[in-house]
Amino acid sequence: MDSLARLGAELIQQGYLDYRQRFLEITRRAHSRFVQRNWHGAHDDAVERLNLYKAVVDRVTQEVWVTLASQSQDKSLWASMKNAFTTWSGCHCDFELAQTFFNSITRRILNTIGIDPAVEFTAPDFDALPREDGELEFRIYPCTIETDKLMRSILRDYACEIPYADLAADAASLAEKLAAGAAERWGHTQIERLELIEPVFYRGQGAYIIGRAVSSDQCLPLAIVLHHPNEGIRVDALLTTDDQLSILFSFTRSYFHVNVDRPHMLVQFLKTLMPWKRLAELYISIGFNKHGKTEFFRDLTEHLANSDDEFVIAPGQRGMVMVVFTLASYDLVFKVIKDQFGEPKRTSRSEVMEHYDLVFLHDRAGRLVDAQEFEHLSFARWRFDEALLCELLELAPSTVSVVGDHVVIKHLYLERRLTPLDLYIREVDEERAVEAIIDYGQTIKDLAATNIFPGDVLLKNFGVTRHGRVVFYDYDELCLVTDCHFRKLPQARSDGDEMEADPWFYVGPNDIFPEEFRTFLGLTGRLRDVFLEHHSELFEAAYWRGLQKRHRAGEIMDILPYRQNERLSS
Repeated sequence: MDSLARLGAELIQQGYLDYRQRFLEITRRAHSRFVQRNWHGAHDDAVERLNLYKAVVDRVTQEVWVTLASQSQDKSLWASMKNAFTTWSGCHCDFELAQTFFNSITRRILNTIGIDPAVEFTAPDFDALPREDGELEFRIYPCTIETDKLMRSILRDYACEIPYADLAADAASLAEKLAAGAAERWGHTQIERLELIEPVFYRGQGAYIIGRAVSSDQCLPLAIVLHHPNEGIRVDALLTTDDQLSILFSFTRSYFHVNVDRPHMLVQFLKTLMPWKRLAELYISIGFNKHGKTEFFRDLTEHLANSDDEFVIAPGQRGMVMVVFTLASYDLVFKVIKDQFGEPKRTSRSEVMEHYDLVFLHDRAGRLVDAQEFEHLSFARWRFDEALLCELLELAPSTVSVVGDHVVIKHLYLERRLTPLDLYIREVDEERAVEAIIDYGQTIKDLAATNIFPGDVLLKNFGVTRHGRVVFYDYDELCLVTDCHFRKLPQARSDGDEMEADPWFYVGPNDIFPEEFRTFLGLTGRLRDVFLEHHSELFEAAYWRGLQKRHRAGEIMDILPYRQNERLSS
């Protein structure tokens, strides 16, 4: 058995090394994509990297299954394989990713319900590993010269193979913006040094220099944003507030491409800039979404061990496709697909899951919630409110079951809990409600700019983040804008036509009538007037057809992770 255990562990080791090598190869392309303004190539790289983990895990799982043969379900063999893998992974600077990879294989083959510490790595295993020597690569800039000269030096150090469009002007703007940020944060502008991460973060059409300004024992987060228009590299923004960094690394954004060998060191530094963010979210933000799931589960397990409130049905209108529940003490929601959907839903379970896969692979543009998919979870039965448990067992019996003192859930999605927009505008004052409704319309526009049509534009399908940003989280009817057929409503032939309950004209399966959105929105009074003032074009088929034309022509519309008035050019 020892030789077979070593062989099985070595197969997983080689599979992991193959995954990491290919991951880094794709990630390193981001620099040349930015330099060459090859936005289509950058998009293709993002999709390729997102698909990579599953492709490698599928292959390695099959190899291990064939190699172990009749002993593939032998847990004592897997325990020996885990021991061998522990020794090997402990010598690597990305050990935590390697051990999550091992877990992916064992859970695929053994179909473990809950967790089994004997055959998979758990929190104590990760915490017990020795930390590999070495440091995160930084560039340190003592503030011993005028700030604009210092900024010019920084920009030169991070220069690409092509020149800046206006280095002097950008450096001066950065210096002014940095002083304003320091004054707002500290009440003074005395900066001792800047500490900037060596590798650049790439995403979409932006390149980001991330770090912090230090004054005594105080720190100011920094993100210098570079763009590459036709005339050369330009500095587009300097972000210096906690909220700006949080939105930049948001769970509604696609993942960064950053070339890093020691991910845990990078994540730990990022956490000093954003201490309120979970480790899970930071790992996910730099492309390690599978280990992010591991960290999410660790966080959930720890929370459950230190709380005693029950899972309850989440606030808001009940959905026709999902049962959504939460803990009052926890800012995440759990979404289980129902076995059957009520009228007028025509979708299927597989189609709903395809929509979630689409969101995973798509540019989320700061407007789509990232969902983590989990399988075979087990929770103590006493943690479930009786009404919730009855609803789960009634509406999703193929997914949810009670086994002894535990509730077993075969499949669910985990998402950040948000305030449903329809509840939000009733709970806040008019000023914030108006801001939310304006952003609601902008959310639909931003999604459309990335070729996403929500399908169902009702307020209840949108949520509000702690920053007051509106995002979309109901993917039941989500589709590509280019797959829709946007039409004007035909003129009625008579008064009788307008009185008919059903349309008197043919409606195809992909037909969309934007004029009908006015009815679906359900807005009244000032909120309706404000929406019409800012977003009336959403009711016009010509607007949507124009976007379709741009998408079909291959145009990529980048959505900024900050406001227009935060750009240096403004």
